[in-house]
Amino acid sequence: MPQSLTDALADIRSLLLSPGLTRAVAAGRRRGAPPVVTRAELRLVALGTGTHLQIVTSDGARPATRNVPLGRRAEDAVDELLAEPFGNWHVETADATVQLRVTKKGAAQLHRAPADRAAGTPAGHDRAKQYLLAPDDPLFTAIGASAAKRRQVDAFLRALAATLPDPLPDGPLRVVDLGCGNAYLTFAAYRYLHDRGARPLVVGVDVRDDQRRRNTALAAELGCADEVRFVAGTIAQAPVDPPPDLVLALHACDTATDEALARAVAWQARWVLAAPCCHHDIAVQLRRGQPPAPYGPLVSAGILRERFADVLTDTLRATLLRTYGYRVDVVEFIDSQHTPRNLLLRARRGGVTDRQAHRRAYAELVDQWSVTPRLQTLLDRARAAARLPMVSGS
Repeated sequence: MPQSLTDALADIRSLLLSPGLTRAVAAGRRRGAPPVVTRAELRLVALGTGTHLQIVTSDGARPATRNVPLGRRAEDAVDELLAEPFGNWHVETADATVQLRVTKKGAAQLHRAPADRAAGTPAGHDRAKQYLLAPDDPLFTAIGASAAKRRQVDAFLRALAATLPDPLPDGPLRVVDLGCGNAYLTFAAYRYLHDRGARPLVVGVDVRDDQRRRNTALAAELGCADEVRFVAGTIAQAPVDPPPDLVLALHACDTATDEALARAVAWQARWVLAAPCCHHDIAVQLRRGQPPAPYGPLVSAGILRERFADVLTDTLRATLLRTYGYRVDVVEFIDSQHTPRNLLLRARRGGVTDRQAHRRAYAELVDQWSVTPRLQTLLDRARAAARLPMVSGS
């Protein structure tokens, strides 16, 4: 429940100045009030002259560190930080983890959980895994997240963090989640980017209007309806304007992933995260075609053909994206025990040095296996309709 921000900050102050402080992070911004620094991290450190409060701040370009003696100087430094309009405080002590989030209306949502410590574990190895989004975040309560879903969210956010630059660009960061479904990853991306000091403006797209209504109501409940909105429509045609910087397409089935990738390329999105799901299109083409020698046995059995179709489909997608100037990593973003669909295409526009080599590799693959990937068809259509520049570059 929301409470007085003054009272909540007083609680945070007592934790920051307590001898049990382990670590604290302030980040994000309140509506219409950016702080002087984008992030502040505090911890207690033992120096030759005694215990000090170490404060590391970042202005988005470089960090600055100062070690403040405990006592009046530490109190003044903490009060100075608490006066800044940070949107979030995350504080870990020996006994508790406390999360403070400032709502759009300026109220405080304070969540407290016991510290998860293993008895007898030496200091320095006694903290639970550090999640990028606190397990007690109100988002997880709102979506009824299980422990497995929280792990998936954390794995996704780590992939997102590895994709985006640090620091994030100034100005609005426009994000679209194509095929967002119940939108728990949409909201997680927003919350994470907001907490990093970005200005995310997020659009979730799903074909079902009942999902749009549900997700819109949830955005209002979470206090981010001005920054996170939802539209009903297909991945290929839903209205999204202006074009996004970051495109998400997580577990879009079969050629829906191709539609998402084609829109990302047409938008010239700077970053793309796509987790494919199902690969029926190429599997059907392999079944109907004649495999090149000596690879007939590779696709002779149905189960082998299906698995090979998965590999070939995503290989062709990654290679084709490289011909359009995207650097592409193909990674596992979560252990297969949590979901068998754990492959992630992580793409960044720019920095591809030899597109011709990728074009040759792509042409040889589709020629040898006699397949026409759906992504190629969609990009060819976009180019013919002048919605996409011709492929160029070295």
